[in-house]
Amino acid sequence: MRAAVLSVTLVLVLAACSARSPYQAVLQHSRIRGRQQGPNVCAMQQVRGTNQKYFTNCKQWYHRKICGEPTVITYECCPGYEKIPGERGCPAALPLVNIYSTLGVVGASTTQMYSDRAKLRQEIEGPGSFTFFAPSNEAWAALPTEILDALVSNVNIELLNALHYHMVAQRLTSEELRHGSSFTSMYQDFHVHLHHYSNGIVTVNCARLIKPDQHATNGIVHVVDRVITAVSNNIHTLIEMDEDLETLRTAMAAAGLSALLEGEGHYTVFAPTNEAFEKIPQQTLTRILGDPVALRDLLNYHILKSLQCSEAVVAGSAMETLQGTTLEVGCQGGHMTLNGQAVVTRKDQLGTNGVVHYINQLLIPDSAKVLLELAEDSTVSQATKLFVEAGLSNHLTGSEPITMLAPVDEAFTGSAVMTPDLRLLLTNHLVKQQLSSSALYHGQLLETLGGLHLRVFVYRHNLCVENSCIAAHDRRGRYSSLFTVDKLLTPPTGTVMDVLKADDRFSLLVGAIQTAGLTELLNQQGELTFFAPTNQAFNTLQPSELNKLLRNRQELSVMLRLHLGQGLLVSGGVGSHTRVQPLQGDKLELGVRNYTVFVNKVPVAEADLMATNGVVHAVNTIIKPLPLKVDREQADSPAADTRAATRADTRSFRNDDLFQKVLRSRSSRTMVKSQ
Repeated sequence: MRAAVLSVTLVLVLAACSARSPYQAVLQHSRIRGRQQGPNVCAMQQVRGTNQKYFTNCKQWYHRKICGEPTVITYECCPGYEKIPGERGCPAALPLVNIYSTLGVVGASTTQMYSDRAKLRQEIEGPGSFTFFAPSNEAWAALPTEILDALVSNVNIELLNALHYHMVAQRLTSEELRHGSSFTSMYQDFHVHLHHYSNGIVTVNCARLIKPDQHATNGIVHVVDRVITAVSNNIHTLIEMDEDLETLRTAMAAAGLSALLEGEGHYTVFAPTNEAFEKIPQQTLTRILGDPVALRDLLNYHILKSLQCSEAVVAGSAMETLQGTTLEVGCQGGHMTLNGQAVVTRKDQLGTNGVVHYINQLLIPDSAKVLLELAEDSTVSQATKLFVEAGLSNHLTGSEPITMLAPVDEAFTGSAVMTPDLRLLLTNHLVKQQLSSSALYHGQLLETLGGLHLRVFVYRHNLCVENSCIAAHDRRGRYSSLFTVDKLLTPPTGTVMDVLKADDRFSLLVGAIQTAGLTELLNQQGELTFFAPTNQAFNTLQPSELNKLLRNRQELSVMLRLHLGQGLLVSGGVGSHTRVQPLQGDKLELGVRNYTVFVNKVPVAEADLMATNGVVHAVNTIIKPLPLKVDREQADSPAADTRAATRADTRSFRNDDLFQKVLRSRSSRTMVKSQ
């Protein structure tokens, strides 16, 4: 029985999604949620501590929040119905009366009173067909005293004009109030502007319809949450008339955007005040104002391609700007937010072609920033500090095309002392082109300012440059790009054999390679992945077994070829059930568990020792072929999520003495240990 009820409820909820308009969808959802209280009951979400109520959709219902504030569920009669004493729900339809009488029963009694004063009663009681956007009682109470006094002091003119502007001489249901539509009001043919948003909220001149579709014999009443005023100017004129937007006005003219805001359209302008421009460092502001491309991008980043009234924002959502990227437009309590910050100081200044919201902070898009500004606004503060200390600021603030490979802060441990070797290493984190990660390809060579060439590796779930893998979306600035990578780069400076000879841990392995006749293989060009046994790995063997192995050229060759994989695989390319074909044997199976890479169940002790013809991963145990039936859960990572594997690589293959090893090593090689 319970399952059947749940099934019916689900069908009804899905039916709500196919309602004719967004408002009808949320109304239907509210009816479904309120049906247990009786017929024609709507569940409303009321922001706790306020009188704000909303018909609810699925997302709001489950989150129980509006603009980040908790809500409580209340129940009331759906539009057009009323209670009957002693009966459940709202079984009776409201009597159909004229507009004047309807105002008194839908929470607009103050509008009814002012209709009496303005001699409007006879008109809205008599014949005709009208739509009345009636301010609620709270809307009149919220009107500034001086404005209200000015309206009622001359009731025959001003108040009547104001009320007529809230009226349209035809019946318009919520279904007919389409997004972006406008209708001629009954005041001097001024238009009222309607917007019907996808979340079910409907606005007129940015006032929210809180009780739509209250039918009357001679029309329809929509109760709204504020008193609206006539709109006669376009956005350009609104900006021209306000002294607080003088700097914006000058910038708009310099960028050639004035004509855009004079023409037809539906725009939202987040207008930075003079104060907002003054907060920007003078050097940065001067640079942007003097660069037509950056200035146009800056201003277009403040303009949405659609008209967004503040009353229609109940949660954060990404909205496209004229600049081509998005702004996160949201709200927190009664504050409108941009990218999570409550910077909007004045809302809903409506024009004929859009709306203006005033902001006290300038929004600078990435496309208007130099490389240093991109880095300072990212999660690479430690790397940024080191690049500046290395004397590379001229490359980070200039106009040369460049891409920075900036390691995340977690890639650094302890403090670093700037030396010529460290400066050179950082120089090799700067590539001589403005790149996009989406345009990189496997085997591509990137030339650095230090004169080296870095290799690009494209794996199924990761994109790496040498041992460093991209850890975040790249950011593209005015001239340069910023790639955030998961670890400090180690450019290759020798072959696999050179890497092994330079490290005392591989002295036994070097001898074994020479005995097996594999020296030439490890010196020639190619792409090899060597899971290199350390001296510790050899010493785990019995002395007699070790001596026998080291004297047997053929057995040594077979064992070492099992440790040599075809192709170049850095730790960041290892995911769940990764396989490498060795030079000898069936396959090597890799995975990640507890931030450690395993190969045939053997943990990698140190990863990503980069060579010009491959990569070396140190292992402290001799690798053996897997049995035919492999325990996958032991061989591979239990977590198939590639991002987790990437984060694991960032954290695990690191050395507390990173910089000391980088600076001591002739090849500037970074030794990375697993935690």
